[in-house]
Amino acid sequence: MRRIGIWVALGGLLLSAACGGGGADSAGDRTGGTTGSQPSTLAVGFVAEPANLDFTATEGAAIPQALLVNVYEGLVKLDQDGNIQPLLAEKWDVSADRKTYTFTLRKGVTFTNGAPFTADDVVFSVNRVKSDWKLKIKTQMDVVDKVEKKDDSTAVITLKRPSNGWMYSMATRLGAMFSRTGVADLANKPVGTGPYQLGSWKRGDSIQLTANPKYWGPQPQVSQITLKYFKDATAMNNALLTGGIDVISAVQAPESLAQFADTNRFQVVEGTTNGEVVLSMNSARPPFNDKKVRQAVRHAIDHKALLDTAWAGRGQLIGSMVPPTDPWYEDRTGDYPYDVAKAKALLGGKTYNVKLRIPNLPYAVAAAQVVKSQLAQVGITADIDPLEFPARWLDVVFKQGDYDMSIINHVEPRDMGIFADKSYYFHYDNPAYGELLASADQGSEQQQVDDLKAAAKLLSDDAAADWLFLFPNLIVAKKSIATGLPKNAIAESFDFTALTKQ
Repeated sequence: MRRIGIWVALGGLLLSAACGGGGADSAGDRTGGTTGSQPSTLAVGFVAEPANLDFTATEGAAIPQALLVNVYEGLVKLDQDGNIQPLLAEKWDVSADRKTYTFTLRKGVTFTNGAPFTADDVVFSVNRVKSDWKLKIKTQMDVVDKVEKKDDSTAVITLKRPSNGWMYSMATRLGAMFSRTGVADLANKPVGTGPYQLGSWKRGDSIQLTANPKYWGPQPQVSQITLKYFKDATAMNNALLTGGIDVISAVQAPESLAQFADTNRFQVVEGTTNGEVVLSMNSARPPFNDKKVRQAVRHAIDHKALLDTAWAGRGQLIGSMVPPTDPWYEDRTGDYPYDVAKAKALLGGKTYNVKLRIPNLPYAVAAAQVVKSQLAQVGITADIDPLEFPARWLDVVFKQGDYDMSIINHVEPRDMGIFADKSYYFHYDNPAYGELLASADQGSEQQQVDDLKAAAKLLSDDAAADWLFLFPNLIVAKKSIATGLPKNAIAESFDFTALTKQ
């Protein structure tokens, strides 16, 4: 959603017969490399399977997590530190007025349908965001005035005004390059230029990616990746313990890490993400159209106790929509200290019954129990209603806005803009906030930092939501995974291209 990435961004992989649920060497080469004609295979466990494969029309982070960078490539991409790096563009130049970007494209690049990648595809792909994309985040491309082909290897994009955020947007799914002849069935048949292509999709179970033999760059070390999807954290943990998968992409029950304490068999990677676990409050209807009620909720939550209880203390308390990896981060955890008496005073003796509709994902279910208990202490009774994710949650909460409160991990990078859209499911409406974002985007580098700090403070003061914690990047893998496990997960994709096995 805007990222609902929302966390959902943490999805899974398929175990084909070749990677099946048997022992570590049950089929094919499970030790890495290529043995004769056997492909090197690797299976990764995820949650939140994509509803389909079209991230231009379907919200949620599970699709770009699986396909971006791996199947679809953009002109640029984000590295693990959040820096913009070349991908299909070898280089780019920016005009003195900061409005014209000239991209020099890589030569010899083809899509998996055999069509060559040229500047015509850049024009098609960027224009298509405005004309065909269904997601709210498409508005990030409204700043584009025109896209032109100079020659087959040169594309020129002119903005209506300078924008500090536009190139960053181009490193997300918005910047994915599509074949002009490959968009007929994006929900089922993705056509990209990436190192992998869709091998098979067993709905409800797994997606298999296979190496793209036409790839313009080095072939990936692992030629077959299986994304295996699990609805149950215990089942995913057991799959790693018994050799059914090689990697848990995101630990769903941190207290379970003790099972993987054998350092001869397993490795644990812990870093950060830009996934803010948001306790949303629907500002479009009572009681949360009242700022004092929203403020009472923020004072009623003991965030440290919640993090310790719901997520074994893993993660970070931030108090805002800005992760520490962004230059405008400020620790806002002190804005609303835990204070039951103050929360009750803000409520003025009133009590409320609210519907807490959450996705049926482990972190949301665990956090909801703590939120329910803590809100009860101040007179707010929360009825927890778990909804199947993604389909039911996206329909009921995100699209219809039929909820009072929810909990979701917003994983999209630099997604403060979602609060500037009053039609977004928060229904937060403060024109001053949007003005700060606009000023930040057009101004100098320092003005961007200053304005976005001010915007984060305004969001916090208005109690537009409550930010429970920053989701950690917590991966467990077999010891045989030699390289490529991402320490930080601050882009939309789970990049498989650097994975190697001993």
